[in-house]
Amino acid sequence: MVTATMTTFKNNIGGTLKDSSSTEYFEKYNPADKNDCLGKFPKSTDKDLDEAVAEAKKAFEIWKNTPAPKRAEVLYKAAEITIAEKESLAQILTRETGKSLVEARGEIQEVIDTYMFFAGEGRRIYGMTGQSELANKSIITIRQPIGICGLIPAWNFPAAVPSWKAAPALITGNVCIIKPSKDAPVSAYKLVEILYRAGLPKGCASVLFGSGEFGDKIVRHPDIKVISITGSTEVGSKVYEICGKMLKKCALELGGKNAIVALEDANQDLLLEGVLWASFGTAGQRCTSCSRLIIQKSSWSDAFVEKLANAAKKLTVGNGLNEKNQVGPVITESQRKNIHGFVERAIKEGGKVVCGGNVLSGGDYDKGTFYAPTVVSGIKPNMELATQEVFGPVLAVIEVKDFEEAIKVANNTEYGLSLSIYTKDVNLAMQASNRLESGIVYINAPTIGAECGGASAFGGWKHTGNGSREGGVLALDTYTQYKTIYIDYSNKLQRAQID
Repeated sequence: MVTATMTTFKNNIGGTLKDSSSTEYFEKYNPADKNDCLGKFPKSTDKDLDEAVAEAKKAFEIWKNTPAPKRAEVLYKAAEITIAEKESLAQILTRETGKSLVEARGEIQEVIDTYMFFAGEGRRIYGMTGQSELANKSIITIRQPIGICGLIPAWNFPAAVPSWKAAPALITGNVCIIKPSKDAPVSAYKLVEILYRAGLPKGCASVLFGSGEFGDKIVRHPDIKVISITGSTEVGSKVYEICGKMLKKCALELGGKNAIVALEDANQDLLLEGVLWASFGTAGQRCTSCSRLIIQKSSWSDAFVEKLANAAKKLTVGNGLNEKNQVGPVITESQRKNIHGFVERAIKEGGKVVCGGNVLSGGDYDKGTFYAPTVVSGIKPNMELATQEVFGPVLAVIEVKDFEEAIKVANNTEYGLSLSIYTKDVNLAMQASNRLESGIVYINAPTIGAECGGASAFGGWKHTGNGSREGGVLALDTYTQYKTIYIDYSNKLQRAQID
């Protein structure tokens, strides 16, 4: 409900808060409490975007020539500020996404770790040197920034994902314009505010609010040279097409239909913890959430599914601001209806709801969009629930006879983000790591848990993306272009392949 005290946000254009030229606004409410309004946000216009681009162009000429170690100082300082304000930022994040405070604090820590890692990369933006085929000649290849980057994160990690994009963009000398999701607009706004407080020069980053239609304007703007988007495969495909026609660099992080494979020798206690966390953490609204449990038929498999269902029933569901609650709401009412539709259709196809499968109502549940943690057994590999992304707290249980069938079923989807296997057999574990068709493979760990180290490249195969990676050193590839410099000190004309 709208009140007279509702906060009206302004766009942050290059470090200056400005009213939008639009007269249209949208409101954002806590999905756990429809009476908790985070604010009113403008639906930005072409004029707003052009103004942000003009500021970014001016800033790029300065920022790209700032030594990378000096750029790193901004990220280090931003990390320090974020550490000091971690709790308040986590509170905001929980209110806009519904996730538990424990998870929200973890996400803010990921922002801190991301800043620290990419600040370190400010002294490691390496190129290559090589031997010329000609005498008295050297070859050097260096990375250089590209320009203005349009960053379009999703709502489910509204702080971490913008940091994944902004940190490598800024450390390599680019400037950026961020359009946060209308379902979680505040965290990215705070992120850019902190960057400016940390010393980021004016114009280097902007936050413009808007809907998906405004995101399309960012993608199509001729002066924005790089697009990085986290979203659905359907949207990503359209963005890729536009960028292809405009010859823009494009990084896509899209959908997933992740699975945990449980072989008959799996550590059952470890498996139970992993499945619960991967399937129902963040109410199943992670791109890496486990949506399928592919379990080998064994003497304990049926009992395990019952044990899993009983554990899922005991998870406390509610407002994430309450420290006792483990599972929050789903993001919107339309998404809750979509999730329930998946369950209803699975039942019609022959699936059996072992637990959950219902909208939660009564008491405080009526204030938000809560859905019960759900386990559905009897799912066959080609059913909708086994192949399509649900993005909610719903786990499909698929029974297989052996390792070979498990691998086949795990790969039986158009997505390829994160797959996992639980087994004590090191030979099968290593075979699985080679044969599973996904950008991320976990052994004896669940499908979720991206790290911020140099080798921790995040991204998927198949329809999960276009081969780009976020997090780790490979993220620098999105935001840099290579230049090869030939230095000829022979004092004569030398012709490669001729002389």
